[in-house]
Amino acid sequence: MQSYDTFPGTGISPAAPPRPTRDEAEAALVEHYPRLVRLAHLILPPALGRHRRVLTAHALVQKSLAAARARRGPAPAPTVPAQRGGPGPVLAWLRARVVSAALRAADRPRWPLGRPPFPAVLGLRLFPGAGGDDELALESALAAVTPEVRAAFALRVLEGLTAQSAGLLLAAVGVPAPDEALRAAEHLRTAVGADAESVLQGAEFDPCTVQARPTDLLRRRHRTRLTALAAAVLLVASTAAVLTLRPEAGAPPPPATALTVASARAADPEFLVRTPGERWSDTARVDLTAWPARGARTGDMALLSRALDAWARGGGDRPDVRVTATPGTPTTPPAAPARLLFAGPVDGSTVVLLHDGGRLVRYAEPLTGRGGAVLELARADDADVTTGAAVAVSRTRLGARFLLAPWIDESAVRDLLRPDVPARRLAVSEDGVTDPVPRAPGDCRSVPALQVRSSARIVEDHSFLLADLGELTPVHLTWTPAPGTGAPARQPREATSTAGLAAWARSACGLPELTGTGVRAVNRWEFARQTLPERAGRATWTCTRAETWDGRARVAVAWEGPDARSGPTPVRPPGPQPAYTAACSRFGQHVLAGTYWTAPSGTRYYLAAGSRALTTVTAHGPVSATVRGQVLAVRTNATGQVRLTGTVPGTGELRGWGEAEEGAGAS
Repeated sequence: MQSYDTFPGTGISPAAPPRPTRDEAEAALVEHYPRLVRLAHLILPPALGRHRRVLTAHALVQKSLAAARARRGPAPAPTVPAQRGGPGPVLAWLRARVVSAALRAADRPRWPLGRPPFPAVLGLRLFPGAGGDDELALESALAAVTPEVRAAFALRVLEGLTAQSAGLLLAAVGVPAPDEALRAAEHLRTAVGADAESVLQGAEFDPCTVQARPTDLLRRRHRTRLTALAAAVLLVASTAAVLTLRPEAGAPPPPATALTVASARAADPEFLVRTPGERWSDTARVDLTAWPARGARTGDMALLSRALDAWARGGGDRPDVRVTATPGTPTTPPAAPARLLFAGPVDGSTVVLLHDGGRLVRYAEPLTGRGGAVLELARADDADVTTGAAVAVSRTRLGARFLLAPWIDESAVRDLLRPDVPARRLAVSEDGVTDPVPRAPGDCRSVPALQVRSSARIVEDHSFLLADLGELTPVHLTWTPAPGTGAPARQPREATSTAGLAAWARSACGLPELTGTGVRAVNRWEFARQTLPERAGRATWTCTRAETWDGRARVAVAWEGPDARSGPTPVRPPGPQPAYTAACSRFGQHVLAGTYWTAPSGTRYYLAAGSRALTTVTAHGPVSATVRGQVLAVRTNATGQVRLTGTVPGTGELRGWGEAEEGAGAS
């Protein structure tokens, strides 16, 4: 077997770490609980099922305390390991216990006598949030390797151990060939790429942030009927046992569980995570986790305690706190210490911004002490360089102030309705808070937007547009230009070019309709250009997709004539529009729509157009015609709904915009 040397600072030494006391082990376990559970979850086989895998990971970590030494002598004062710093021997001991237990559980995935380990959940199925393509590919790759390889991969990528230290740990827990497991893990790591760590930090591999769904309700009802009598007998016996074993007066309270300790830590401002000031410039994860804590009140523990208390209670028994949340945002208390982004005075209020990995929280209280506080929550679980570039800290009649990300070098305000007018520079304080960005008036006389440029230090030196729709994070605006002759398919791009600004000038008046709907990004896709009959110019067909944080999207198809002042004409779908749809996204790249149009001469036409991949367009019903290509124009006096179909090579028939949903609903 290959000999592995030990490197300083890895937390592993040739001699196994000394067995800690139970107090030491519990304190370290509570501090690093999400980290250890994620490690166990990654090692366990996916074949367990998502629910059992989550519960088993929690059970293995909690059971790791059983081997700690019992406390002897007088009880020491409660201690908590330092939050920041290298892993100590207690964490190394716990990590080895968790890896060993997870490997044993992977070899024997059956629960003894069919009984689940604690914690147990009845009536609900728990599973982590769904990830994207990268997470799904990695999950499939991990399912195809042995538990030993998954353990080596987790130790190298998640825990950041050197190959020598990981091999030593694997050998210590009984892996027969750690060198082979490490080689396979390195091969897997190379296949995943440089972003392996960020993928593992996603929702797909986070067993501490889970979703809940009911079990089979009918089967559960039948089982409940069959066990009702037994439950009654057990209730009587349990009551008698409780009365018999009830502790005497004055007995010390039972020790706090890991869950209650974790909740207490999450509400303690001493444990707030504070990112180093320059972390953003040297990390591959440029998002809200890279924001440093800024503001004049970041050391005000009383203020931070009030903010955390309001969040933990969710308003609750504090009638002076008004709680709001964007659609789809959980209002549950924090499960672990959050990250502090900002604390300081802004426009007559003291504002605290927090981030728990999946949500943004804004707490504001008046500086005068008069009036109630406000607690706002919004989703931010997939924020990136653009969608995590600014957070609203204040709103007044003058407009909204934003706290800019540390990677934003330049900021300006521009009117989307006037693309030819240069953007006006926006002043920013030392803490990163902007001057007010004006609100859009209700009559669409102007639509202000924030234009920012990221720093060259993150090799993302580009400008992009952000529109304020009244939520904590502004909306990222992008643009997909129309296909050109012989040009390859184009992906969404930033709308700060001359053509992009001109395109958004025609759609900007529709943005206020999205206020308060939880939108994170809006893309305007010009999927077709059509030469109009009678030499009336060229029309543009657009599909505007407004994506929300929870995966839903509002999709609108429109027809724009050659006169830019006329604005877009919506193409109404014949049926109800679905809340979840891939239309006009990278997973729904084909669209076909039609509308009636009257030429300047008074002649009536039916026009239709499809995206670049269509080879034929056919109209059925009041208008009947077939053409080769992507556009159709038929002179007609007919009225009524026209059914459209298009041919897409390799995928079959494409129905007109909204028609598939109508058919599905009718059935």
